[in-house]
Amino acid sequence: MTRWHPLALVIGLLAAVGLYGSTAAVAAAPLTVAQAIATQNGSSATVRGYVVGQPTATNTVIRSGYPNDFALALADSAATTSTSSMVYVQIPSAFRASWGLKTNPSLLGKQIDVTGSLSAYFSHPGLTSSTAFAFAGTTPPPTTTTPPSTCTGYYAAACNKTGSALKTALNGIIRTQTKLSYDQVWDALKVTDQDPNNSSNVILLYSGTSRSKSLNGGDPDDWNREHVWAQSHGGFGTAVGPGTDLHHLRPEDVTVNAVRGNLDFDNGGNLTHPEAPGNTYDTDSWQPRAAVKGDVARMLFYMAVRYESGDGIDLELNNSTSNGSSPYHGKLSVLKQWSAEDPPDAFEQRRNQLIDDSYQHNRNPFIDHPEWVGSIWP
Repeated sequence: MTRWHPLALVIGLLAAVGLYGSTAAVAAAPLTVAQAIATQNGSSATVRGYVVGQPTATNTVIRSGYPNDFALALADSAATTSTSSMVYVQIPSAFRASWGLKTNPSLLGKQIDVTGSLSAYFSHPGLTSSTAFAFAGTTPPPTTTTPPSTCTGYYAAACNKTGSALKTALNGIIRTQTKLSYDQVWDALKVTDQDPNNSSNVILLYSGTSRSKSLNGGDPDDWNREHVWAQSHGGFGTAVGPGTDLHHLRPEDVTVNAVRGNLDFDNGGNLTHPEAPGNTYDTDSWQPRAAVKGDVARMLFYMAVRYESGDGIDLELNNSTSNGSSPYHGKLSVLKQWSAEDPPDAFEQRRNQLIDDSYQHNRNPFIDHPEWVGSIWP
């Protein structure tokens, strides 16, 4: 007859319930789409749902004629048509060939598991920065916690470059874009600059206020299309290309836009505008509110790299605030300071992604890699 020592019996019981030793961990069950919608807190999770189409706007999901491979919508039933019961999935470039609907339309109706961050996408409950895709019940390939290399994907041509070589490489990357008409900019801004807390409004760049999307136009209380790189600094006006590039066009109150005019950017100024608190200006420069100083700087960095001599115009940054109608903008030293002090936030990053996904299909590299500012403009 075998006798058990009391201590051995206790250890055996603890092991049996997983409280001692190394028993196999049980993987957490995937969240349902309903659970994902209710848990938009930025945490990482795996969500299981049926592919029900491709989101193209906050309240629009299409089921055919997919324009690209950048996003898909999941629901708890393959028959779901209400966008309020869907979660929108951002598809990173590494997964688009296998999981994008334009390339793989047969995915419609399939049940899949996606791992990513429970964060809004298209101002809608979403799953962003996805790290794994798999058909439901299968094991996705292991993911890595190593940050993506700048030598792969979209920025591959910029690998290991610095200074003027980096600027040239980035120009070659971002100049491949879809160009919008000036009229198309109206509708695009209603999506790219949508108020995260009110889908009927846009956020005005300098004012920081939320205003109805329908109040776009030329009346004093309307918002219009602010060219952050002033149109007269190079004379491009509203021409398709630099005059319609969403990466530097933002909604702004008509009267505030008129006062900013074609002023360069700099610290200081003793004048203010009642509809743009936190902004100051003088006869030759404008200082935006603190929350968007970095945004302004990175828009100008983009323009200086995107529009080179091959575009019929060569935009450059300098350290002046008296540029007038020359194709220059300043003040470079201050813009560099603003970019460092106000790094890219979620609104700016989401905006960059929407322009890439849905409109121009190019990116602002200084939102993705703020460290490149110091390399190009030491």
